[in-house]
Amino acid sequence: MLYKKFGNTDESISILGFGCMRLPVLNDDVSQIDEKEAIHMIRHAIDQGVNYIDTAYPYHMKMSEPLVGKALEDGYREKIYLATKLPSWLIKSPEDFDLYLNEQLEKLQTDHIDFYLVHALNKSFWENLLKHGLFDFLDRIKAEGKVKYIGFSFHDELPLFKELVDSYPWTFCQIQYNFLDRDYQAGEKGLAYAHNKGLATIIMEPLRGGFFTRNVPKEIQNKWNEAEVKRSPAEWGFKFLWNNPMINLVLSGMTTLEQVDENIRVASETKPHSLTESEVQLIDEVSNIYHDRIAVDCTNCKYCMPCPYNVNIPGSFEHLNQASMFEDIEHTRKQYRTFIGDKHFASLCVECGKCEKACPQNIPIREKLKEVVKLLENK
Repeated sequence: MLYKKFGNTDESISILGFGCMRLPVLNDDVSQIDEKEAIHMIRHAIDQGVNYIDTAYPYHMKMSEPLVGKALEDGYREKIYLATKLPSWLIKSPEDFDLYLNEQLEKLQTDHIDFYLVHALNKSFWENLLKHGLFDFLDRIKAEGKVKYIGFSFHDELPLFKELVDSYPWTFCQIQYNFLDRDYQAGEKGLAYAHNKGLATIIMEPLRGGFFTRNVPKEIQNKWNEAEVKRSPAEWGFKFLWNNPMINLVLSGMTTLEQVDENIRVASETKPHSLTESEVQLIDEVSNIYHDRIAVDCTNCKYCMPCPYNVNIPGSFEHLNQASMFEDIEHTRKQYRTFIGDKHFASLCVECGKCEKACPQNIPIREKLKEVVKLLENK
């Protein structure tokens, strides 16, 4: 396993972190973690050198933290750095900060969190947290020894990301980034901004939630096959990230022991600047093929929102593009129903046309929403 100095700290962290959001489950129920297998996987990863274990309050319907607490019994807690996250969206009063942290400490069977993140920050969450005294809380829990290092995970646009980076003496940040999402949310510019400010950088969604590895479109696989050194799509995804010296750690939500072993192998041999020029070019070509498969050129500017009939227009298009790029209709349909929900379905559109008048990209929104309904709502 390879390790890197973590930002401005003296900690040496494995470049692969175990994300406990996609653990094996029973009966296809995310709340029923296969406890025996999940604990075996986590401990196996630790035995092989992974020393960063990441969970969060909502993962697996609130069952991930208790599972991680059990996995870290028998001396495993002392072998790793433990990360979890403040559920930002649940904070309604200053007292809620301590309420949730104390609950998390109990679930995790520990007296401190090594790396504590303010979870899933966007504009509305951020403004609410500031109103309730976030910074005073963070300063206090660090002084009390309940938390060693403080960071945040991010789900919004670059200007807000820069504002957040400059607002508090964070140790680290966590962003979505992969060879396809270089300009998504914080993106490559945000990665560089945080790195240059001395923050350690953690990458989530390195394989786009597994879409890079499931049902790989034939033209994508044909392109990967052109490489002189043959690698799996997962290996290409990780190597793209670890090739970048600005990245400290990549989180992977692993579901099988085979995934754990493959990821550890790649993490044990991939150093910054280790890809050849032709390999970097190949990854760029694959990225371009994926982008060419986009069904609707929505930039998520949200000028079309709010819809008077509650349609989540950008979210609907994000799922339509996902289905088009990755040819994984069934999985995308499930995600659409889970994350968009029937109160915001594309089928609620009455074709009033208000959205099209506001769209700077001149997207035929009403017609594209019909495609969403046909592909993701109708069976």
